[in-house]
Amino acid sequence: MGNRINIQKLTPDAYQILIQLDQFMANSGINKLHLELIKIRASQINGCAFCLNMHIKDALKYGEEPKRIHVLSAWREAKKWFSEEEQLILQLTEEITLIAQGGLSDDTYEKVVKTFGDEITAKLIIGVININSWNRLGVSLNMHPM
Repeated sequence: MGNRINIQKLTPDAYQILIQLDQFMANSGINKLHLELIKIRASQINGCAFCLNMHIKDALKYGEEPKRIHVLSAWREAKKWFSEEEQLILQLTEEITLIAQGGLSDDTYEKVVKTFGDEITAKLIIGVININSWNRLGVSLNMHPM
């Protein structure tokens, strides 16, 4: 298939809202590496090569250890490499991303709120929703890494 539509050109106002969400998340107070873990894990689940390429590069730039990126899709088997907070963030990411499998469980939600508080929990949820939006654009529009 040839080139697909350009959402940014066709619906610039809608596209700008996603950009504004990115900016909100960048200034949310959430650790940049935690945000990149969210973006990478959701992009792995959604099969978005464009976003994976971008966010792995960003994570490395922010100081992420390559070994953690290599095993991120199997983080449960490498729990010693991820803090309890990071494990909760990854669990939250997976449950929201895989919403058709039951969505965010009460157990995970309660643990996240207890660990991070209401405000950060809200921001983490928005962060997961945001990358899922980008993944759906990337996959739907057949975007490829540059």
